[in-house]
Amino acid sequence: MTQKPSAAFVGASWIALGTGAIGFFIGLWHAAMQLNEKGFYFTVLMFGLFAVVSLQKSVRDRLEGLPVTDLYYGICWFATILSIVLLTIGLWNATILPSEKGFYAFAFLLALFGAVTVQKNIRDSLNAEKRN
Repeated sequence: MTQKPSAAFVGASWIALGTGAIGFFIGLWHAAMQLNEKGFYFTVLMFGLFAVVSLQKSVRDRLEGLPVTDLYYGICWFATILSIVLLTIGLWNATILPSEKGFYAFAFLLALFGAVTVQKNIRDSLNAEKRN
């Protein structure tokens, strides 16, 4: 049985997603790095956001008894882990200050967390509306 999420949780989820993603983008915009480096970090963020939303959906589908193939489920996990590994390798080798590396890492993780919770809230809200 799914309850509709509270307005506070929905708002906090959107704020987490927006703060992480927008903060990451603003950091990239002002970064003193080559355009190809900025493109790499942008792509890793987009890849990570898609991966975690897809993973959250496939985990939830399985819990609700909806069919999800093992292959797709595994790809979702692989993509999520790969996006984190790619960001880690990129930041490890980047010639930026450690404080900047930390900023990008935490903005990335906040955006991923926000994307998962936003997707969960949307699904919970739709399920709650269907019951009424």
